[in-house]
This record gives sequence, structure tokens and C-alpha cells, in this order.
Amino acid sequence: MIPIHDNVPTRSFPIVTVLLIATNVAVWVFYQVPDLQHSTVQLAFQPCEVNDSCPAGTATGQGWLVTAFTSMFMHGSWLHIAGNMLFLWIFGNNVEDAMGKLRFLLWYIVAGLATAALQTFVTLKFSGAFGASIPNVGASGAIAGVLGAYLVLLPQARVLTAFFIILIFFREIPAVWFLGIWFLFQAWDGGWAILHPEASGGVAFFAHIGGFVFGVLTVMLVAQRRPLRPSW
Repeated sequence: MIPIHDNVPTRSFPIVTVLLIATNVAVWVFYQVPDLQHSTVQLAFQPCEVNDSCPAGTATGQGWLVTAFTSMFMHGSWLHIAGNMLFLWIFGNNVEDAMGKLRFLLWYIVAGLATAALQTFVTLKFSGAFGASIPNVGASGAIAGVLGAYLVLLPQARVLTAFFIILIFFREIPAVWFLGIWFLFQAWDGGWAILHPEASGGVAFFAHIGGFVFGVLTVMLVAQRRPLRPSW
């Protein structure tokens, strides 16, 4: 289930959303692609570093106060960054339009840090030493905040979606359905990742869940105006 576009215009060009996308892409192409392993060792976030519980020889990078931020602009593969940036572009422009540019940028960063905190808490409490030492990278937590905010602001919007069921077909569905299904998948996969951290590939599913809830709970505290209404 891949979003293609929504039907909500914006009042102005979403410069912050575009700059966030450009920053993520630049970090991936110019820093990570040349040496993915080194970049992960240096700037990925590991929950075990928060309480110094990393197994011997597994602690990496610059310390969690730094990597909690830097990991928000890193990714694990071309598919990972492509999916994240697609979601940020489709849903971020309207949230930026509602919040204003500076507020949106600051809120986005806080959302990413808040989701890292939740992922750390859940991992340290339930996952064990191995799960807590898996490096976490990606803008997914902050983008999940954007999705939660979009749900509150524009539940009646429609999202053209590509479905893969043997063949590919396209259908417009309400944003509330698209985002609700997305959230349920994250909750399901999050439970699996706790039980089987080695199979999760370092995907911080509870950062996705926490980001979404953060967006739902805080968007109306930050938004300066309602977004434009759907165009059809």
C-alpha cells in the first residue's frame, strides 16, 4: 500500500518539507552510500547507550545525546529512504501549511526526539541486550508524527493509493482509512519486533507508534490555522 498523492493544496511552497527531504537525501547519498557500515557505526542511535548496557564491543558512535538527533537523518537502504521521503512529501506539506514553517521544523525535530525516547524505553524494558544494541536509523519516527498530525487536520482528505495484490491497482481512499491501516500495521510489527528483535532489521516500530500518537496529541497545540480543504 503506497501513497501516490493526496487531494489537498497548500497556500505556499512547502520549503521546510523540501529542505528536510533534501537534507535526508544529501546525508544518504554523500555520507552513507560511500560507506554504509561506517556511517551507521558513527551516527546511528542505540538504546543500550542510554543506560550503558551495550554488550562489550557493540557500542558505537558519538554518544546517544548526539545520535538521537543524527539518526533522524539517516537510513538503511535506498528503499528505506525512498519510502520515508515519499510519505514526508505527500503528508508533510499540508502539516507545514497548518503550522507555519518555523513551527513545523521545530515540531518535526521534537517529534523525532520524542519517538526515540519511547523506542528506547520499550526496547530497554522488553527487548533485552541484543535488541537494545541494534542501531536505529531513519526519519520514520518524525514522519509518523506528521502522519498523526495529518489525520487530525485532514481526516476527510483522499489519498490515491497503489495496492499490490498480485497485480498493481490504484484507488482513492479516505486519509483516515489509509493512516488507520498504516498505524495498525506498525502496532502489529512492533509486537513482533519485541519478541524477535533479530528479525526486525533494526526497524524502530515503537518510534512509529509513538510518533503517530505524538502527532495526534500535539498538532492542535502548534497549528496556527486550518489547512486548505480538499480540492475535490
